[in-house]
Amino acid sequence: MAFTRTRAAARRRRWTAVLGATALAFAAGGALAAPATALGSAQSVDFTTRCVPPPIAGIPPIEGTTTAVISVDNATPKVGDTVKVTYAVTKPAASNPVDLALPADILTPSGKVVLGGAQTGAVTVTGPKKNPPVPGKGAFPGFSMTGSFTVTTAGAITLSPGDYNIHTSYLMELDTPCTVLNPPAPVSETVQAGDQPVPNERTLALGAASGAPGVRVTVTGAKFTPLTEVTVAARAGAAETADRMTVTTDSEGGFVARLKVNDLATTGVVAYEGGSWNAEKGAGPLPYQVIDDTPTPPNSQKITATVQAGELSMTQAGDAVSLSAVDFGQGGSATGALQTVTVKDFRGGPAGWSVTGKVTDFTGPGGAIGADKLSWTPACVAKEGSPSACAAGSAGPVGSGATLASTANGTVTGGEFTVDAQLALDVPAFTAPGAYAGVLTLTLS
Repeated sequence: MAFTRTRAAARRRRWTAVLGATALAFAAGGALAAPATALGSAQSVDFTTRCVPPPIAGIPPIEGTTTAVISVDNATPKVGDTVKVTYAVTKPAASNPVDLALPADILTPSGKVVLGGAQTGAVTVTGPKKNPPVPGKGAFPGFSMTGSFTVTTAGAITLSPGDYNIHTSYLMELDTPCTVLNPPAPVSETVQAGDQPVPNERTLALGAASGAPGVRVTVTGAKFTPLTEVTVAARAGAAETADRMTVTTDSEGGFVARLKVNDLATTGVVAYEGGSWNAEKGAGPLPYQVIDDTPTPPNSQKITATVQAGELSMTQAGDAVSLSAVDFGQGGSATGALQTVTVKDFRGGPAGWSVTGKVTDFTGPGGAIGADKLSWTPACVAKEGSPSACAAGSAGPVGSGATLASTANGTVTGGEFTVDAQLALDVPAFTAPGAYAGVLTLTLS
């Protein structure tokens, strides 16, 4: 008899544990230590949900209010871009109904984000098997799910929370589906998608590949903007020479120019719309050589020298940055300094340059700290004698894209530049202890 009572008691404890885990599964709400990244017009919304626990739990369906926020990593994408979506439940609909404490890491969420407006459909999102322990009768933690979609249509695309499912792995594998009672749920985020960039189809052709000083070369352009002024210019490496002229395209975007080329250093010919060279609105360079056939006077020697164009390059002093620690419960700014970046512009042309950066979310034991929580204060110094002046980017969030430093286009550009930045990561007060890491990518263009 004692054995029977012991076995029955163990069975009751086991089913109590199952009921406790199931209750966690159908309570939608709470948030992991790191908040969702809020970009664009992201806002928290409330909506009524009906969650159905597994039959084994013996608990009737629960209707309650779920609070959630949808955020994206790019609120102004172009057609063809991929947008990362985060669906975070931030407020529970109920609390743990039993006295039994529930263990950590038993909860795996999945769900849908509903698209509307210019593009319709649903985005599948999933979350990690990660949750803190839940005390008996305590508030339920929340969860964060991520997914992505490809932009297919330009215009305003709305994102609303959709149905979700909680899979619980504790004694048994159980699912608790939660549906939106009055779909669609309110709009939480809006993405403003732009048109796909128009490819540059401008073309250029030369009547000859070389000529004597002062000879005119025929330059034929096509598929430029109709009835637009175009500059046709000779180049010496990346720098334009004084040999240039302007023409106006015809109604089809074509033109024919007769460019006189005198400069012996000429290496090519370009054509472009606007006040300075722009690869998106230009064509070329096509190779062209000036052949000096002037005879050398008697008893004399012709001496020539060539200045060769170099490259635009970037190096950095290291590939790792350690930010200062912050205290759990207080949070605040984890600060540090960017590894020094050196830019060398030895092209000798009219074009400036820019260094931009973007950073991923900072992931760690408590989920993720959003990329928009990292800010920088850039600084840039030009080496003495550099033709270009360096402009530091604006202080503020790095997120999915920000300028670190740049130089402007000009008649003569170039030089060597030292770029630095002070970094600060805004860590929420109750982010779970541990190391959080993100990747900052710098691009020189």
